[in-house]
Amino acid sequence: MAKKTFSTKPGAERNGFKPDVIETYTVGNEKEETPLLEFLIQAMPERKRTAIKNLLSHNQIAVNGLPVTQFDTPLKPGDEVKANLTREFRVFYNRRLRLVYEDDDIIVVNKGYGLLSMGTDKIKEGTAYSILREYLKWKDPRNKLFIVHRLDRDTSGLMVFAKSEEAKERLQHNWNNMVLSRKYLAVVEGRPDPAEGTVQSYLAENSRYEVYSTQNPEEGQLAVTRYKTLKSRNGYSLMEVSLDTGRKNQIRVHMKDLGHPIAGDRRYGAKSSPIHRMALHAQTLRFVHPMTRKDMNFSTPVPASFAKMVGM
Repeated sequence: MAKKTFSTKPGAERNGFKPDVIETYTVGNEKEETPLLEFLIQAMPERKRTAIKNLLSHNQIAVNGLPVTQFDTPLKPGDEVKANLTREFRVFYNRRLRLVYEDDDIIVVNKGYGLLSMGTDKIKEGTAYSILREYLKWKDPRNKLFIVHRLDRDTSGLMVFAKSEEAKERLQHNWNNMVLSRKYLAVVEGRPDPAEGTVQSYLAENSRYEVYSTQNPEEGQLAVTRYKTLKSRNGYSLMEVSLDTGRKNQIRVHMKDLGHPIAGDRRYGAKSSPIHRMALHAQTLRFVHPMTRKDMNFSTPVPASFAKMVGM
């Protein structure tokens, strides 16, 4: 059975903004995947089939926050389907930032390399934050966006942003408990020996803002990195890296400590840059939803350029 809810933001009329009228349906515990059109016909018995198909063709249907037009899109139990009866859902597109998931509380994106997570004193626009904020403001001028965590400019991969202060606070204050898994892919120079292991040190930062390892606990913060070699070839190794702690530049410094810096990371010892970028990608992000407590699990494929470096 589909559970139906309605949503508009209160106070919109006072601000001169006409809110979208959105109906929300949650896919029940059906045993098999249900095609989207079939689900909508069952969920909207008061609407004719042609009217529902019209909503689909005009980008007025979204599944898990992403607009869809394909009538046979498969739905799983727990999926959220929204119908915007006012206008189309905006189809988000940016060549360096891909929208992976969106609901009322969070946004998950796949950030491209070379894109800042958020602004600096010198750069305010053209960041992941500013791009997403503009997208949300288009939907409703009162929408807000909050940074939860960051990725280095030259690291690609999965990031989560919050759409409310409450969601942000819950994620940030309980980050270590709410993040269930966070894995990276890195292509390093050479072949690590042993092929699998753990690097542990204390990380500190010098006056040039370079992070370095020390064994003095009074000088830095404890950092623990676990790694596993997936494939080695052509003088490079594809590594799966997971973090027990989340320190600035942690993976980059620990790969350097191993004697196998990340390809393209000249700041931390790399001698080559075959793909003209730092070969570090946040592949997996699994966390507890800050509001619903659901298990949110996202993963991306191995970047094609990484696979090519090791002959996959």
